[in-house]
Amino acid sequence: MRGIKSIALVLIIALAELMMSNQASSQQENQFLANSIVNYTKNNDYLEKLPPLIEREVFFGNPQIANAKLSPDGKFLAFQKPFNGVLNVWVKRLEEPFEQAHPVTADPNRPIPFYFWSRDGRYILYAQDQGGNENFHIYAVDPTANVAIKDSAPRARDLTPFNDIQARIYARPKATPNHIIVGLNDRNPKLHDVYRLNLSTGEREILLENEQNVANWSTDLEGNIRLGIRQTDDGGTEILRVQGKDLESVYTCNFEESCSPLRFHKDGKRVYMITNKGDNVDTTRLVLFNPASKDSELVDMDPQQSVDFGGAIFSEATDDLIATYYIGDRLRIYAQNEEFARELALLKGKLPEGDFYLNSATNDDQLVLVTVERDIDPGSTYLFNRETRQLEKLYESRPELPSEHLAPMQPLRYQSRDGLEIPAYLTIPKGVEPKHLPVVIFPHGGPWARDTWGYNSMVQFLANRGYAVFQPNFRGSSGYGKAFLNAGNQQWGTGAMQHDITDGVKYLIDQGIADPEKVAIFGVSYGGYASLAGLAFTPDLYATGISYVGPSNILTLLKAIPPYWGPIKKIFTVRVGDLEDPEDRIRLRRQSPLFSAQQIKAPLLVIQGANDPRVKQAESDQIVVALRDLGREVKYLVAPDEGHGFREETNRLAVTAAIEEFFARQLGGRRQESISPEIKARLEALRVDVESVSLP
Repeated sequence: MRGIKSIALVLIIALAELMMSNQASSQQENQFLANSIVNYTKNNDYLEKLPPLIEREVFFGNPQIANAKLSPDGKFLAFQKPFNGVLNVWVKRLEEPFEQAHPVTADPNRPIPFYFWSRDGRYILYAQDQGGNENFHIYAVDPTANVAIKDSAPRARDLTPFNDIQARIYARPKATPNHIIVGLNDRNPKLHDVYRLNLSTGEREILLENEQNVANWSTDLEGNIRLGIRQTDDGGTEILRVQGKDLESVYTCNFEESCSPLRFHKDGKRVYMITNKGDNVDTTRLVLFNPASKDSELVDMDPQQSVDFGGAIFSEATDDLIATYYIGDRLRIYAQNEEFARELALLKGKLPEGDFYLNSATNDDQLVLVTVERDIDPGSTYLFNRETRQLEKLYESRPELPSEHLAPMQPLRYQSRDGLEIPAYLTIPKGVEPKHLPVVIFPHGGPWARDTWGYNSMVQFLANRGYAVFQPNFRGSSGYGKAFLNAGNQQWGTGAMQHDITDGVKYLIDQGIADPEKVAIFGVSYGGYASLAGLAFTPDLYATGISYVGPSNILTLLKAIPPYWGPIKKIFTVRVGDLEDPEDRIRLRRQSPLFSAQQIKAPLLVIQGANDPRVKQAESDQIVVALRDLGREVKYLVAPDEGHGFREETNRLAVTAAIEEFFARQLGGRRQESISPEIKARLEALRVDVESVSLP
């Protein structure tokens, strides 16, 4: 876990180009090649000013070392690095060099998405799904177990060995370190019941059956279930006090507001809660709420009054709040006591420039890991000894990445057509003037999320190839207050959310930054939808586009949401649209790029994980078939072993090679000519003949 940075399962973005095999397609390929030569000649001076070409593998290959975590007693360090080509978990004694570490997990197929120590350090726990289906199981492994076979890992135990379930971890109580509190939806796929799980034996004890449509549960620091979080009929949020088997409503906010418990106070009575409830309240703030008395008091809010509450840091030793943070254009940290204020000043003085995050700490708070990240540096991790005030650099995640050749990411603001200020980030290729450049518009997914300042592998990869990259935080993005978020309600595609992206493109053109003939749009999830919408609803604006797991038909998207999203389904109704409302269905059809496919003129690449539970493969199949039947240029890539994002290294590298080639031909940028036989073969395996795609 990246400490104080907002957590979202951020997946590496990738796409591929599908090469046609018939004679007509060969003629098209020759024409594309001719055009690319013309484009290259036209931009030769500009391309020659770029820094050296950095290989794809440096951006998208597995990191050497990543995601380190201290054991609770500070004697061991766990981290991730490749084992047999797959990112797994390793352990070493803290004082040992990394070369003496040994693997403790040995997944042969998929990288471990996240892991952590048990409270007493006896086990390393991790989660894994199958082929991206998001049916996560929880596994335990003994990091000190003797392994008879050299260069192998201890056997991991599946603590949730049930078919077609998704396990969730709610708490790791200090008081009972051999137990964790988990949620399992084995009884009802839509709802998670709460269990106490024994890490040594795998035995589980039912604590509470979910019979009241609760979407999430919150425990106190002792592991007692204290609160349930449920969606109201109007799409708002209701916080429920657990009274035995009964639930009492104690706090409610409407669908335009947000409220959620963060963690219980150490007094066991009050709970830290993030909320923006109230007519005169826009941004979220941190409060202490008493579920029994229903009293609340303000703890902290953004001193600049510009963005939502970002998060909090608590002491491992005392459970006291020691800092809060906010993410505006960049990260801002605020100490909540004098001791941490001194440490914060010390770290700022000793660490290199950048945003830093506290990743893990020992139970006594003496040792803590600090990671520093910049827009041109994916991060270095340091060991900070609070007692001696010593700071030791442990590793760089990608030491081979030449930061001196990467491009700065600049925050900016522009005006929408209705006068609203839209925050964004712009990355200009290193060494060139921001004038008349090919630009890739890169809208984020969610859509109730946001882009932040920092290192982004795809952004830097595209900039190194010669493209400016623009990341608009269009209305409907989170983090900027409820008015900005709610301004995106039901505004997909033909509404204000897409208009904000369009207005950003026009801003870049008006400023002379973008070449109006060479603007592409490329996104993942909602960003993929925005790419399709941009091509369909503003077809003269874009030269090309890429949709990665992007829904093409909002009607079928809403019909196919995963069953475990059932308790929060109403939020889609109020923020996107109601399938039961005839007028909404008409609007949703109008906002779906699929039904305006005839307006798409630009070449399109579509990529899909076959096991995606959120945006089903049918979403990509539909738009591919529609464009194919219209005679448009569309290429398709499907990974049979991936879901809502590509995690496997070979897949990432294969699709990145295809992105690179596609954009070079369409926009005239650079590309790496070399490709290994393994990656080339994988890319060929992922390509789909669009003529073979059929719909039920």
